[in-house]
Amino acid sequence: MSDTPHAPRASMKGVSGLIREILDNLEKAPPPQPDFAAHEGPQRDPEAAGPMTSLGAIADRLDERGFGILLFLLALPCVPPFVYVLPQIVSVPMLVLAGQMAMGRRAPWLPNTLRKRPVSIAAFRDVVDRSEKYVRFAERLAHPRLRPVTGHGAARIVGALLAIPALSIMVPFPGTNTVPGIGVAVTALGLVERDGVLVIAGLLIGVGWVALLLVLGLEAATLIKDWLLARF
Repeated sequence: MSDTPHAPRASMKGVSGLIREILDNLEKAPPPQPDFAAHEGPQRDPEAAGPMTSLGAIADRLDERGFGILLFLLALPCVPPFVYVLPQIVSVPMLVLAGQMAMGRRAPWLPNTLRKRPVSIAAFRDVVDRSEKYVRFAERLAHPRLRPVTGHGAARIVGALLAIPALSIMVPFPGTNTVPGIGVAVTALGLVERDGVLVIAGLLIGVGWVALLLVLGLEAATLIKDWLLARF
């Protein structure tokens, strides 16, 4: 983590409000150095209308609940239905973070290739705006409860289970990213707010949906196989 001042606690304004504040601060930051690979502040993409930043610059502005806030941020592009490419891109760092939780890390770490990945501030702000209606209800319900579920020991299990919806989001097919994305977002919100009920609910949504997709896929494969055998 850098010396950049930490963001205010998420519970004061909701996680989506905190993310907006981080994006606003990045947009107002001083002009960057020319070499994007060597500097992680806001960048101006000549082919895009608006400033750019990086996942590393965002991560450096997070407080002690970085895993939850980063996972929430990365899950937002996966929530709106029929959106592809961006969900598949963010699923990679999402899987990396889930793996780190499963391995017992207490703070998120991103490899340089992910830290330096350019991100459009305007595009992420648009994603936050479009996704807020899906998570606003959960944000209103969030408050500390079942704290052992959000503790360091349980985080290993939570991280391992979060890898399942993250892997599903990588697959660019209808139905593979929206519900798993909601599950990851709800789980992440529970981690940020120390709400074990939301963590469990998010895991049930994300993992349960992937299990349902697998069952339906196996059933469809069996029906196709039987049809082919009967026909030929």
